[in-house]
Amino acid sequence: MMMKDQSHLAEHLRIVVKLGTSTLTDGTSGLSLSRMVDLVRQMSRLNGEGHEVLLVSSGAIATGREVLKFPQLPKEIPAKQMLAAVGQPRLMDQYGHLFGIYGLTVAQVLLTREDLRSRRGYLNARNTLLALLGQGVVPIINENDTVATEEIRVGDNDNLSALVSNLIDADLLILLTDQEGLMTTDPRTDPDAEIISLVDTPEIDPVLWEMAGGGSAIGVGGMVTKLQAADLARRSGASVVIAKGDTRDVIIRVVKGENLGTRFLPVETAVESRKRFILTGGGNGKLVIDQGAGEALLRGSSLLPAGLLQVVGDFGRGETVTVSVEDGKGIGRGLVNYKVEDCRKLCGCQSNEIESRLGYFYGEEIIHRDNLVLL
Repeated sequence: MMMKDQSHLAEHLRIVVKLGTSTLTDGTSGLSLSRMVDLVRQMSRLNGEGHEVLLVSSGAIATGREVLKFPQLPKEIPAKQMLAAVGQPRLMDQYGHLFGIYGLTVAQVLLTREDLRSRRGYLNARNTLLALLGQGVVPIINENDTVATEEIRVGDNDNLSALVSNLIDADLLILLTDQEGLMTTDPRTDPDAEIISLVDTPEIDPVLWEMAGGGSAIGVGGMVTKLQAADLARRSGASVVIAKGDTRDVIIRVVKGENLGTRFLPVETAVESRKRFILTGGGNGKLVIDQGAGEALLRGSSLLPAGLLQVVGDFGRGETVTVSVEDGKGIGRGLVNYKVEDCRKLCGCQSNEIESRLGYFYGEEIIHRDNLVLL
């Protein structure tokens, strides 16, 4: 179902901002402090207005090159990982200082595809990011280039930002680049190139894919990955904007709904996307609950251990399980906060007893209402 874009109507938005190396360096060989100061100022202002801002930032390898005075980017993966290892802490130091000027605390979150592919990793990453946002912290996310192998790499921070948008049910993803947006042709070779301001069809036209990645320099590892990211994020319920990073107040103006860059409208709501993720999850586990707990779930409550009667099957933390009432009727599916052995120990107990029974605590719910789909 095609959804109307409402990003400029919501009072408080959850926003993912992706900054590429070209934006952070502003066309130079190292980080542009003036550009970073301006971008941090914009994000900090939005945070002060009540929006939740997450930053997906490239730049670790570029920072490592600058520190070690590498004249060119090496081709070897270990060398790139070495540069990332040197550059990442220095990049975070810079962000920590700049956001600190506005009284904001930052947190480093390094992810790989494996962290987001498994149910347990998905749940852990989601809970961590939401906890950071709940404390007013600005999460700064990057791929874990230091240890990532080809099998677990996302491959680029454009697509990582889309995965993060899905992970935390973002309302808006802003991809900043050195181009005005998605263009009809390569503007460096065609002075008549025009910007495509809106993509509002459920399927992106094949012509647009060809223009983004038709073998030109602009498409190789550049615009084509942004188009991939936009397509993924909009199917998770987020609006997406690709815009030029050095445009005055670009982040603020995009959030306010101004017509900058290329805007992609969502093709479904974040709730629908999340329901599909849960409903299509594997797992053979089942939780049997009492009638009172079942009625509470239907009223929108989370599943607490006090209503848990029986645990069937085998499952790990973060996997999808079926929820049934004691008469055998299945009423929902959800992502469980505790593994099967823990759930058995928690049957019928109060939430304040969880830590004493297990020795640790992942939350007072067996399944949080945000991770539960009623059938």
